[in-house]
Formats: sequence, C-alpha cells, structure tokens
Amino acid sequence: MSRFGLVSKDILISTRPSIRALYQSRHKTTHFGYQDVSEEEKSEKVREVFASVAAKYDLMNDLMSGGVHRLWKDYFVKQVAPVPQAKLLDVAGGTGDISFRYIQRLLYQQPQHKESESHPSKQVTICDFSESMLAEGRKRAKKLGYTGISWVCGDAQQLPFPEHCFDCYTIAYGIRNVVHVQKALNEAYRVLKPGGRFMCLEFSQVPNPVLRWFYDQYSFNVIPPVGHVVTGDWHSYQYLVESIRKFPDQKTFALMIEDAGFRRVRYEDLTFGITAIHSGYKL
Repeated sequence: MSRFGLVSKDILISTRPSIRALYQSRHKTTHFGYQDVSEEEKSEKVREVFASVAAKYDLMNDLMSGGVHRLWKDYFVKQVAPVPQAKLLDVAGGTGDISFRYIQRLLYQQPQHKESESHPSKQVTICDFSESMLAEGRKRAKKLGYTGISWVCGDAQQLPFPEHCFDCYTIAYGIRNVVHVQKALNEAYRVLKPGGRFMCLEFSQVPNPVLRWFYDQYSFNVIPPVGHVVTGDWHSYQYLVESIRKFPDQKTFALMIEDAGFRRVRYEDLTFGITAIHSGYKL
C-alpha cells in the first residue's frame, strides 16, 4: 500500500526495555537542536522560535516539506476519525491546522450542525505554550466562524486540565520541541478518558541510507537559507531541521508511548519515514 505515491507501513510495537534504557542513557543532556543548553534555556529558545515564525507558520511547513505537510495533516485527521460529541485536546496546535481539519470533517459528516448550538468547534480545546501561535490561530478561527474553540496557553509537560477529561489527544509537529518528551506523553495519558486515543504526527527518521543522505542535503543546505530569504530568519529554520535529527526514531518513540501506559501502540511511516503517525489507546 502506498501513501502519496510512496511506501508506508503499519507496525505493531512490542515492549523492549533494553532499547528504552539505551535511548535514555544516551539522552540525558537537554538539547536545542545540536546545542547543549539548560532546560530553562530550551523552553525560552523554543518559545522565541515560534514567536518568530507564527505569522508564517504554514509557509515554514511548506518550505520544510515541499507543501506535502498539507497531505500528511489531511491523512492524519482521517486516521483520527472524528466522532460527534467527542472532546478533542489538540496540543501544540496553536494555529489550528489540525483542529480546523477535525472540525471540517465533522461538519462534512453532519452539515446540519453548522449553525446550531452543537457546532463541533465547542468540543475542541487547543493548548499551546506560545501566545503568538494562539493569537494566529484565533484570527484564523474567527475568519472560519469557529467561535466555540477553547484556547489555552499551557505546557504539554504540565497540562492545566484534570485527569480523564478528553476522548482524543492530538499533537502535530510539536512533541519534539518539549524539554521532556516522556513527561508530555505521561500528561497525555493522564488527561485522556479510559478508552481515549493518543495521536501524534511528527517528523521522523528515514531508514534508507541513500534517501536519508538526499533528505539531509535538502534539509541542511536548502531549508535554512530559503527560510532566511523568505522570512528573514535563518536560525529558527536551522533549529527545526536539527530538532528532527535529535528526536528518537519511530520504534524508540513507540516504546516511550508504551512507557506512558498506552496500549495497542502503532506507527505508520509516510513518505519514506520523513514523517510518521504514532497512535495508542488508554486501556
């Protein structure tokens, strides 16, 4: 089976403590891209990156993915399979890319709710630690008429919500930017209801060495300079490229999701593994 003309795969992950231990033993240093920084520094630097790119976030993703990120997000939301009245928490979703697709899919299923009190936007909460990203999202939501969305400024590692309150948790291209990925996964598990689903879309690792070489050449030699020309910001794009390489590979990340308590953990590669969808259930 192919996705967007390229091979994809869906793999059931089994628990391998030795792999988790190996990853954790090698990644004790907090990093900001390829720089070693304090945890406080990383939080501040990431916030600065997204304050810088918020107004041109879609353009940033177009540059990094050649525009294919739109197809990846469409497919991701299709896999989420929105259900009416289900409560969605979209973390690191400031500009609304995932939530708007989620709402649009529900409106397509039930167009009668477009003007009603049961508008699907009322079941959506967007949480992001960047006020700049949230401000951009609010502007877009207003234009679309999605006035029911709850907008919350918060940290994925310490979510400002009680436990067992959401049916679905999504995070797209955000989890690699948190200081402690495992803490963010633990929080996702905490706020989901029993039976709730975790869904993550994130840049990942290309396993084929030849394809990975070409991908690296494009990433390091094209994305930062083009970002500088188009937006006047080289360093933010350099960080984003480096952050992808510092993120754990597909299998290791799946094991971390299991460590948070999720079951039936799976991943699916898109476009040769440039990006991947990970999912799991709170059972």
